[in-house]
Amino acid sequence: MGGGSRPLPTALKQLKGTHQSCRDADNAPAPNIPRFLPSPPEYLNYRAAEIFRELCVHLTQMKILNVEDVPMLSLLSSRLQEVEEHTETIESEGYSYLNDKGMWKSRPEVAMRNEAMRHAQSLLIEFGLSPAARSRVSAAIGDKPDNPFKMLDQ
Repeated sequence: MGGGSRPLPTALKQLKGTHQSCRDADNAPAPNIPRFLPSPPEYLNYRAAEIFRELCVHLTQMKILNVEDVPMLSLLSSRLQEVEEHTETIESEGYSYLNDKGMWKSRPEVAMRNEAMRHAQSLLIEFGLSPAARSRVSAAIGDKPDNPFKMLDQ
C-alpha cells in the first residue's frame, strides 16, 4: 500500500512554481488541453450532465482540463448528482423512519449520501477544486505593483 501525498498535476506544479521537468514520470508530454468543452457521456442523466458541463467550464478557466479527464469528471458529476438526489429525499422524508416492528431506523439514503459525499470530496481534491487544494497553488494575477521605495535605490 503506497503512502504519501497524491502527486500534483503538472499544470498545478507550473502555476505553483515547483515544476521540474527532470522529475516528470518518463518525461511524457503533458495531455492536450481541449479547444472546446467535451460533451458529457450518454449514460449521465440530465442533472449529472449539467454538473459535468459546469465542472468543465471551471476546469477550463483554471487551465487544467484535459480530454483524458472525461471519465473522472463524469464519475464526479454523477456522484454530485447522487448527493443532490439523496438530500432531496432526506429533506422530504426525514432522517429516520418507523419500521413495521415499531423501531426507528435510519433511512438508507443517509448512508448513501454520506458515501457519495465522501467519494465526491476525494474526486474534487483530485481536480484541485477544494479550498485546501487551491491554497497550494498561487498563480500571479496581473502585474506586480510598483515598489514605493524604488527611488531610494538610486
